[in-house]
Amino acid sequence: MKKFSEIEYRRPDLDKVQNTFKGLIKKFDNAADSSVQESVITEINDLRAEFQTASSIANVRNSIDSSNVFYEQEQEFYDTTEPIFRELNIEFYKSLNNSPFKKQLENKFGKQLFDIAEVSVRSFGPAVISDMQEENRLSTEYSRLVATAEVEFRGVKYNLAGLEPFKQSTDRATRREASVAEFAWWEANADKFDANYDKLVKVRTRIAQKLGYKNFVELGYDRMLRTDYKAEDVVKFRKQVLDHVVPLSNQLRARQAERLGLDTLKFYDVPLNYLSGNATPKGDPAWILENGRKMYEELSPETREFFDFMIQHDLMDLVNKKNKQAGGYCTHFSQYKAPFIFSNFNGTSHDIDVLTHEAGHAFQCYQSRNNSIEEYLWPTYEACEIHSMSMEFFAWPWMELFFKEDTEKYKFSHISSAILFLPYGVAVDEFQHVVYENPDMTPAERDHAWKVIDAKYRPYMDFDGVEYLEKGGFWKKQGHIFRSPFYYIDYCLAQICALQFWSRSQHNDPTAWQDYLTLCKAGGSKSFLDLVKLANLNDPFELTTVQPVITEVQAWLEGVDDKKL
Repeated sequence: MKKFSEIEYRRPDLDKVQNTFKGLIKKFDNAADSSVQESVITEINDLRAEFQTASSIANVRNSIDSSNVFYEQEQEFYDTTEPIFRELNIEFYKSLNNSPFKKQLENKFGKQLFDIAEVSVRSFGPAVISDMQEENRLSTEYSRLVATAEVEFRGVKYNLAGLEPFKQSTDRATRREASVAEFAWWEANADKFDANYDKLVKVRTRIAQKLGYKNFVELGYDRMLRTDYKAEDVVKFRKQVLDHVVPLSNQLRARQAERLGLDTLKFYDVPLNYLSGNATPKGDPAWILENGRKMYEELSPETREFFDFMIQHDLMDLVNKKNKQAGGYCTHFSQYKAPFIFSNFNGTSHDIDVLTHEAGHAFQCYQSRNNSIEEYLWPTYEACEIHSMSMEFFAWPWMELFFKEDTEKYKFSHISSAILFLPYGVAVDEFQHVVYENPDMTPAERDHAWKVIDAKYRPYMDFDGVEYLEKGGFWKKQGHIFRSPFYYIDYCLAQICALQFWSRSQHNDPTAWQDYLTLCKAGGSKSFLDLVKLANLNDPFELTTVQPVITEVQAWLEGVDDKKL
């Protein structure tokens, strides 16, 4: 394939795509035997790959420069056409489920495809296409609002990612000033975000009710293709986090306050881990990338091949710049069997986290790129996050390349952050359940709900009298709540799995990497819990899983004299 910048983009001819897709479904329905249906599935897969690739290219280029009018218009095109294309996919799924040769097809492609087909059919209907188009438009509107943020700090305007180094300053006044400036921007735009989210909640609720669901919670789970666990299982998991993780996170924040010489840890102190400064990469983005190449070259033959491919074809856009959308993600271009990594390097340790986390996603996609059907290129999201979070830990032996004298600082902070994330992650999840079970809540009621839930899981948070935060406005900066409802618990489930890989690596278990590789190659060919089993990991929903994992991490943390870091 060409380099990403050289790939020619062409908007798909929607009429042609529809006619071709419908013709293939008809051919599938009229097939005389399973072999004909298998060949039609291949043709449908090629058609879907072509559409997906065009959509992803437009989305990435829009993310890189949200001021580019051409790709802004292309994103609007996909926001409108995605539900139409999904309807075609649903018709294909209906035909799959009704095939007289279903058993033979299951033997060929595996049961997971048919489970996906069943839950997808249930979660879609032609009556909701216009509502889904509105949902997509609103989701894009949120991303655009955040991407265009300009925060003035000490006479200079920054986007949100550009403020991060100041929020990690060793000077407390600088930390506070930068943090207050950021949240002043969120407060100034709160009405826009509240209006956007209010519309999103209502349109999603309307979609759910049109499809016969009680509320969007049930539809949200089906959209996430959760075939082997339900909301009740997640409630039990959140309880495990409350019982076993929250106490340790409180201890970690107390240790942090002591390291910083503070009586009380304020919200603007949270980003700073050490009085001597956080661990930071010791070179520029090009230097980081070169060390990344060395790391993946030494980690395994598979990672060496993968990372060389990514560099050779310019499949990473890593550095923060004006009008670039916030955050980081990994996507893929099916036609080229190529992943793509998007991020915003800003000189903090997060740059290395991105290089390992998003590369974990991309590595899995690269390993499963030759799977025979589109559905198996990626698994469901909670399984995807095992790949990314585990890669962060498998990369530990090479952290000295990036952090040099700060390596031990980084490792202590990194695994601490894995623990500290869990209570926040389940708070985000619980908040969304409350919102979608009560879709008529006012913006003030939603803020209050967040305040109560956040205090339960993060009792150490002290907002130092900043009214916007005291009232519960913090949640608006969590993009997943707007763009990807019910995604966030996936990170928490995956974290418990990734920490198991960390434990096995700490004990020099020679099978850990091989199990990880097996997991990556499986892609989306199995459900979440079946993939967990395939990787020889313990089910995070089991009541005997979370506590032992957290106990081992706690023992490791207690073995470190963090005051010397």
